[in-house]
Formats: sequence, C-alpha cells, structure tokens
Amino acid sequence: MAKPYVIGIDMGGTNTAFGLVDARGNVIASSSIKTAKHSDINDYIDELYEAITRILEENNAVGKVQGIGIGAPNSSYYTGMIEDTANLPWPCPIPLAQLITDKFGIQCIVTNDANAAAIGEMTYGAARGMKDFIMITLGTGVGSGIVVNGQMVYGHDGFAGELGHVIMKRTNGRMCGCGRCGCLEAYCSANGVARTAREFLEIRKEDSLLRSIPIDEITSKDVYDCAIQDDALAKEIFEYTGNILGEALADFCTFSSPEAFILFGGLTKSGELIMKPVRESYDRNILRNFKGKTKIILSEMKDADAAILGASALGWEAKD
Repeated sequence: MAKPYVIGIDMGGTNTAFGLVDARGNVIASSSIKTAKHSDINDYIDELYEAITRILEENNAVGKVQGIGIGAPNSSYYTGMIEDTANLPWPCPIPLAQLITDKFGIQCIVTNDANAAAIGEMTYGAARGMKDFIMITLGTGVGSGIVVNGQMVYGHDGFAGELGHVIMKRTNGRMCGCGRCGCLEAYCSANGVARTAREFLEIRKEDSLLRSIPIDEITSKDVYDCAIQDDALAKEIFEYTGNILGEALADFCTFSSPEAFILFGGLTKSGELIMKPVRESYDRNILRNFKGKTKIILSEMKDADAAILGASALGWEAKD
C-alpha cells in the first residue's frame, strides 16, 4: 500500500521550514528551525530530525512517509550534494541527501531551493498552466528556478539557474558571499538592501529615520519600516534596489523569453516599494521585441508553502 505522506523541507540561509504533505498537496502540519544555529551540520540534522519526528507523532504519520524532498542552496538534483554556498555556515561539499536518508531511514531527494519554489508555484500557485517562467527568490540571498517548456532547467550537472550570481556591476562591485564581486545577490537580497542602507548613510548627509538605528544593526525590515513612514532615504534605497533588479530581469528575458517572472521571498513583502521601481527599470531596459510580453508578478503561495510544496513533490519520486 502506498504511503500517504511526504516531507518537504526548505533550507534557507536563515531559517529551515518543513512540512508534512499529503497526496493532494495539503500541508498537514509545518514548523521551522534556525538554519545557522549549529556550527556542525550533524547537530543541525539532529535538531531537524527531532522537530520533524514531533510533527509525525502528532499527526499519526510515523512510518507513513514515502520520501523526503529538500530545497537547499546551490545543491544538485543529480548528486544530492551542496557543493558550495555563500549563505550556509558549514564547510562544503555536504552530501545532504545521503545524510538525511541515513538519519531518517527514508529516501531523500535534493534540489536547489529556488527550483523547489518554482515547482511549488507551477503546481499550486501563480505559474499554474505556464510552461515558461522564471522564479526569483528574494531572501537572505537571491535564487532562481527556470522552467522552459514545462521542464525545470538543471543543466548537465544539476546546478543551472544561479541567476543571483550574474554580475551586475563589473567595476567596483560589492564583494558577494560567493567570492566574486558585483553579483545581483549583493544588491537585491535582504542583506543587499541592508548594505545599501549602510552605504547611503555613510556617504549622504540628509536626515533619515534610519539614523536612529545603529548602522551595523540595520536590516531590510528597518528600511521598509522607515519607507512606509515616508522616509525619503529609505524609499530611495528601494528605488536603487528595484532599478538593479529590473535591469537584471530585462537581461534574463532575452535568455528564455518567459511568460512571467514570479518574485518570491521576504523582500517581496515590501510590495510596491520594490515592485514599482522593478517594473519601471524593466520597461526602460527590455529589448524592443520582448516589450509587453512578460509579466512581473508576486508569488501566490503563502510564506514558505511554495518551497515546502515544491520540495515535497520530490518526495513522491523517492522509492522504498
């Protein structure tokens, strides 16, 4: 008899969200832990195991899980390895799929976290019915999942789709966690917004509500809170960020001519503060023959559901 559940895990740079999912795509129960709480990957897996076991026990699902799917940064669908990543605290490579399989006694399949979000969006969200779209995740870092003709683009090694590490500024670009300079992620992630705020405050003289916050403690949420209070400098930070992201999307469009870009992640909660400058910049920079053909929309999935559901879809591929 087929087992009725799978587990979907979304490993982000800050938090790891996970859920118990049934065959109809219902998230029966979910929770989260801090990703970077432990300096040792095995301690992290131990905490994850304990947290997921609690959910299974509470929902009478022990022994009823078909497989585990994980969306993790810079991971390969083909090997189950995290080869290298800017946003996790552990040395790489990490044989994540094997570590989870051994700990849980349940087969685990791994893909890039943004790919998992794209699969969830295609199945349950704004990309339903679309065969060509690009998912952009704006969180601790910037990730992407590219779908062409209804298929995820993995590349020959399983690592395709690292659009967050396309270089946007080749001269005097910011150092990125990946080791290169000028990457999109260094400007348009939540961390990138905070870095922009610090740079603006250091070189600009005008008053701002942001000056009441210790400069090294400023977060993207602080910038948002000040912007909605009509703080001019905070709003300019979003305009700067949106302009760079719009330029990037205009370039990405020439690659696969997607029906839509779907933006997902914490930074999208800023709404029109980020979306208006993104659309305006995109329209200024898009090649004429692509103009007006591609939508830029927000995810329809709630919080981590897209990534959890997308990752969970991998769980059904697992075999006993």
